[in-house]
Amino acid sequence: MAVSTPIADIGWPAEPFRLQSVDGQYYSLQQLAGPRGTLVIFMCNHCPYVKAVLPRILREARELSKHGVNTIAINSNDDEAYPEDGFEQMKRLSAENAFPFQYLHDDTQDVARAYDAVCTPDFYGFDADLRLQYRGRLDASRKELAPEDEPRELFDAMRLIAHYGYGPAEQNPSIGCSIKWRESAVSPVLLQAAYSQPSL
Repeated sequence: MAVSTPIADIGWPAEPFRLQSVDGQYYSLQQLAGPRGTLVIFMCNHCPYVKAVLPRILREARELSKHGVNTIAINSNDDEAYPEDGFEQMKRLSAENAFPFQYLHDDTQDVARAYDAVCTPDFYGFDADLRLQYRGRLDASRKELAPEDEPRELFDAMRLIAHYGYGPAEQNPSIGCSIKWRESAVSPVLLQAAYSQPSL
C-alpha cells in the first residue's frame, strides 16, 4: 500500500530509543545525534521507493555530515512476512552500499509506533535540540528518480536546520510503501490511510 506522510508537527521532541545496528552494537538516539541536526529515516530493503532513491539518500547523508547533521536509518518492517527486510539482509545491504550511517533494526516496531512512521522512506529532520523541524520528502522522486536538476528538498531543509535552527515553511509529504506492521502492531496513523491505494 502506498501512503504519504502527514503534516510535520513542528517542535515535536524526538522519542529516545536504543536499537541494534548492522554492526552488532546497540546505539541510542543521543549517541547518534548530530551536533547541528539529526536526520532519522524509516526505510527498508525491499521497498521500490527506497530502492529508487537509495543512492541519493547516501549522497545526502554524506554531504549533510559536513554540516554537522548525522543520519540514522531504521528498519521497522515485519521481517517474518517480508524476509528481505530481515537483519541479515540489512547487514548485506549496508555493506554492499557502504552506508555512511548506522542502519538500526526496530524488531519490536516500538520506535516506528512512537514516531507514528507511516511509510518507507519517511524522513524526520531534527534540530540540534532534537526538535522536529522537517517531515517531508527527499525530492520529487517516487518509484522512479526525479531529474537531477530537481530541487534537493531534504538536503536543503536539513542544511537550513543546521545553520539556522528551523526548516522550510513549505514541506511536501514523502510517499512510499506502507510500513509492514505485524497484526498486533498496526499504527494508528496507518489506520487512517486510504486503503484504496495499490498494494506493493
